[in-house]
Amino acid sequence: MKTKGILMTIGLIATMVGCKSTFNASETMQVDENRNAIYQEIISNPVQFANFISEARKNEEAKKLLMKAHMEQMESGDMKMMMDKNPEMKEKMQAHMQKMMEKNPEMKEKMQSKMLDKMMESEKGRKMLMEKMHKNEMMKKQMKERMKNMMDENPDMMEEMMQKMMEKNPEMMKKMKEKMKNKGA
Repeated sequence: MKTKGILMTIGLIATMVGCKSTFNASETMQVDENRNAIYQEIISNPVQFANFISEARKNEEAKKLLMKAHMEQMESGDMKMMMDKNPEMKEKMQAHMQKMMEKNPEMKEKMQSKMLDKMMESEKGRKMLMEKMHKNEMMKKQMKERMKNMMDENPDMMEEMMQKMMEKNPEMMKKMKEKMKNKGA
């Protein structure tokens, strides 16, 4: 009986040692199926996902990747679609951007310049910009000043624009010459 008990104890201990569970994260992540299951588990649970993002923000390389992905989303238009679907998120984002711009005037200037360049790329954007300018006196002054500086820096561009204006809209050209004549007199 004693031998039987010893054998059972040895068998039980051997079973426990043999079935010892070890978790190795890098080995687990090497298997596509395991990796995808882990990703799905993290993103399906908002608390786990928030914790994951929090951990990622502690790592410089991860922060760079998050920022790069964010910028790509903004440039691709995915962000706009997401904001259209979620007005609450859109409001929060706009409020956040407003705070950031108030704190950092250099960033505000960069963003405005980038938006202006983007609008100037398309005919629709230029028309929209012109409409906004006519409605906003401060914007009108800024644009006039910017155009004046551009013309001073590049007289050839001014000549080219005047030529295009005469071809497209001779009446507008007459009005401009009349205004210039009246200012000079």
